[in-house]
Amino acid sequence: MTAVEITRVTISTYFQSLQDDICRQLEAADGKGRFKEDKWQRPGGGGGRSRMIEGEVIEKGGVNFSAVHGAMPEKIASKLQLQGGEFFATGVSIVLHPHSPMMPIIHMNVRYFEMDNGTWWFGGGIDLTPHYIVQEDAVFFHQTLKNVCDKHHIDYYPTFKTWADDYFYIKHRQETRGIGGIFFDRLSGQDDFTKESRFAFVRDVGEAFAPIYLHFIEKNKDLPFTEREKQWQLLRRGRYVEFNLVWDKGTKFGLDTNGRTESILMSMPPQANWVYDFQTEMGSKEEETLNLLRKGIDWAKA
Repeated sequence: MTAVEITRVTISTYFQSLQDDICRQLEAADGKGRFKEDKWQRPGGGGGRSRMIEGEVIEKGGVNFSAVHGAMPEKIASKLQLQGGEFFATGVSIVLHPHSPMMPIIHMNVRYFEMDNGTWWFGGGIDLTPHYIVQEDAVFFHQTLKNVCDKHHIDYYPTFKTWADDYFYIKHRQETRGIGGIFFDRLSGQDDFTKESRFAFVRDVGEAFAPIYLHFIEKNKDLPFTEREKQWQLLRRGRYVEFNLVWDKGTKFGLDTNGRTESILMSMPPQANWVYDFQTEMGSKEEETLNLLRKGIDWAKA
């Protein structure tokens, strides 16, 4: 049987189907919310489908697909250490902000990039930002990702978990954004890896997203919470905003390539708060969570 060639069309078509499937599953799990689609075109080439939901469980969520192309901006070419030329980039990006502080924020991104000179790579990852860190939930999340990674290469999980710890780090706060997950970039054809094997891994990462978050919806959506816990949620959302606007490379890439601002900033929570010199109470759940916002915790073996 002749192998099917993996092209930009193959990949972008798959990403569109992934967006469709995840939206269907989230609507069913939320029970009330329905995604509203906004199709857009990029002046420099390409476009996408932005889908937003406001539901019973999900206060604000975005599941976006894009496939853009055009001349590589000089600023981006310099950062990526690439020669100028035509680029193509496609992917799915997701951020969900729940109503309940007992539910975690979740982010996923899977993407593909290529240049007209033949350079190509995949990137992406999933990370979890609980407002309150619960060890059982953290173990489930990381063990699920480890299982996905181990299916493809034994070194994937430890490498990509460390990468996530380092990437999702709020340097000016000296704390991680959440409990991490996996993060990878520039996965190309080096070291005997093929485009087919890299694409297979990215597909499995993308398809792990919905089952992971549906688990947390089922487990945590009906847990009671207080006004104090709601206020803590707003403070943690503030940290999320700080990371995305100050440190996130994807946000910067989108804005530097004249991407669609509304789609790029869909990751922002509907509400957030900043309290001057906020201090947690000794022995509180909030203090416990802050103490766990650090790199290097081996959740998969916790």
